[in-house]
Amino acid sequence: MKAEDIIIADKQALTAYGAELMIGSLPEYAEKQPRFFHASGKNELIAFLREERETAVILDFTLFDLESAEQLILLVEKHRNSTFLLLSDELTPDFLRFVLYSSDRIGVVYKDAPADILREAFKYTIQGKRYISQHATEILLRNSIEKERRQDDLTQTEREVLKLIAQGKTTKEIAAERFSSIHTINSHRKNIFRKLNINSAHDATKYALRAGLIDESEFYI
Repeated sequence: MKAEDIIIADKQALTAYGAELMIGSLPEYAEKQPRFFHASGKNELIAFLREERETAVILDFTLFDLESAEQLILLVEKHRNSTFLLLSDELTPDFLRFVLYSSDRIGVVYKDAPADILREAFKYTIQGKRYISQHATEILLRNSIEKERRQDDLTQTEREVLKLIAQGKTTKEIAAERFSSIHTINSHRKNIFRKLNINSAHDATKYALRAGLIDESEFYI
């Protein structure tokens, strides 16, 4: 056993105590039980983490009062002796991709997973290892394939403009390079963002990297 403490951060009492019971029944912890704590809110969770012990955090992000994925990452990075397992009913592909790519100490399993999968996820997390369920992996793969297909909807001109956006060039610079008006480039930009379901140049850059439109040597953002 690695974790000295296990924090179950879940507003649903039934789920929280069910997780504790399942973890406590694992053969690995029959002789020496870790300390269990229940956090019903962000401030309570942070207070427990301040002890800076080896900690496993079982967190239902969708029901907790963390405002954003970015706030979760900041919390994880601040408490580097803790390993987090997201135990939730539903997490969006974009959320999953962001948190799993941002930290190697965040894992995920869904509440409707079979008991043996849940036990495995808990065991990995308590050992300080990341656990990503097969279901979460399939969601990410499906979403990546869908995004790659959406690229096919871009015209050749839009792909060229997307590449220039990803290289960090402004609308004015792109217009000058392509001998086009700023209005035309803005129209291309809006169409690209709409088709790819993205909202910023940073998202465009990440997409262009994944799609192979640019390589890392062209990544300026």
